[in-house]
Amino acid sequence: MGLLTKTGGLFAVAMLSLSMLVAGCGGEEAAVAPKTTVKVMKVMRQNTPISYGFPGHLKGRDEVEVHSRVSGSVVEKYFHGGDVVRKGQPLYKIDPRQYETAVLEAQAKVHRAESNLRNASEDLARFEALLRDQAIAEQIVTNKRADVDGYLATLESERAVVRKAQENLDDTIVYAPMDGRASVDDVAVGTYATAGATNLVSVGTIDPIYVQFSISEVEYLNLLAEAMDTGATLAESAQDPPKIKITLSNGKEYPYTGEIVTADRSLSDQSGSLTIKALIPNPQGILLPGMFTNVHFVGIVAENVLLVPARAVQQLLDESFVLVVGEDGTSVSKKVKLGEKVGSYYIIESGLSDSDMVIVEGLTNLKSGAPLEVVTVTPDDMGFSVYETSEVMDKS
Repeated sequence: MGLLTKTGGLFAVAMLSLSMLVAGCGGEEAAVAPKTTVKVMKVMRQNTPISYGFPGHLKGRDEVEVHSRVSGSVVEKYFHGGDVVRKGQPLYKIDPRQYETAVLEAQAKVHRAESNLRNASEDLARFEALLRDQAIAEQIVTNKRADVDGYLATLESERAVVRKAQENLDDTIVYAPMDGRASVDDVAVGTYATAGATNLVSVGTIDPIYVQFSISEVEYLNLLAEAMDTGATLAESAQDPPKIKITLSNGKEYPYTGEIVTADRSLSDQSGSLTIKALIPNPQGILLPGMFTNVHFVGIVAENVLLVPARAVQQLLDESFVLVVGEDGTSVSKKVKLGEKVGSYYIIESGLSDSDMVIVEGLTNLKSGAPLEVVTVTPDDMGFSVYETSEVMDKS
């Protein structure tokens, strides 16, 4: 009985030791977590072109509604809607009959006034001869001189009526006020045009053409600040504004560069934004008023800035984070302050150092503190570029 008890105790101790050994081996295996393979890239510090982007739309530089100066029915039309017209080109003809009649009537009155003046002048000459012979009273001659003056004034008045009637007749032909393209909402033959009221057609210039867009107060100040960073004064910055280029709604960048020509004198009370107009060449007539575009500035360079790929940035609520490779080979989350988006990158204003290795691929479900299997890549490997794409950054 004693021997059996002793043997059973030894067996229990052996089993306990074995179970502890197995448990210890399992613990060591649990402590070694698998590594996550990630691609990393060293942050870049360099001078970088910035292309601020804003939504804009195109407007004709000059656009005029064409009205007739006289009233009447349109009897002829010399162009088609959408045609390119030249300054002085005939566009419409208003029914001229009543104006032709008015000219004839006014000319007849001029002839009558000339006849009256001629007769009065002859009478005056005759009475002046009698006065010299003292055959008549001087008062009679004075009255005849007044008659001549009156007939002369009448003649001048009738001649003015003729000029006005002739102008009205000439105005029955409506001419293009400038070079440009006619709108397609032109009136048809037979339309009754009221002088100064009926819009016959609109003519607008198309080369060059305005690009209108708005920027916020902060963006306006940033643009001036970046210009002054190059050594320009505030006044010089305002006098030498940056150039612009536009991207059309089909995603294609328009090849010509535009220049800012005017800006509103104050910020809008409603939106707090500044309205800007730029002129851009349109020699082929591709751009049409009313088109929507993406406008971006060119020629602005941010000096010695830190860049990280946009795909490396994670955002939570109003904060931004980047995962980097820590000294112990694990992932470390760093909070960063973002600047402008430049092509495939963000400018980092704070939160990173030049030596940081940023994780650019393999971020799915990756958490801070995870062990990493690091594969170093270059911007060329990933297809990153600092040049702006057709995307316009939402700066709202």
